[in-house]
Amino acid sequence: MRLVIQRVKKADVSVGNQVVGSISQGVLILVAIAQEDKGEDVLKLAQKVLKLRILEDENQKMNLSVIDTNSNILLIPQFTLYAQTDHGNRPYFGAAAKPQKAKELFDLFTEQLKESGLTVETGEFGAHMQINAKLDGPVTIILDS
Repeated sequence: MRLVIQRVKKADVSVGNQVVGSISQGVLILVAIAQEDKGEDVLKLAQKVLKLRILEDENQKMNLSVIDTNSNILLIPQFTLYAQTDHGNRPYFGAAAKPQKAKELFDLFTEQLKESGLTVETGEFGAHMQINAKLDGPVTIILDS
């Protein structure tokens, strides 16, 4: 599992002309599931996301988590994070999980984060999406299972 976490002032995701997910201050997370990922990988990274101290405290130090600040989360499924480009110029996505497995684990990840009581919005799995984000910092963190 690979996550690209970006701190945002606001973000939204649309499919066609319809906004399907929108948040105010919090984190935008691009989520990719690998072939070898299992439920325990999802649970581990969900807890890491909730406790990761990348939000600023009153002294502008990255010292607070999304739980501490009651921040919002926008999740975007993005298998292209597993692109392999070491042979030629066309990306190969063989390391990414097949769609059914990826959707199941993405949904599990979403539910784990929602259990925290935070607002969690998502993009649409398998859809062509447009993402608008006002990055904060910028702060971008990459996590792998």
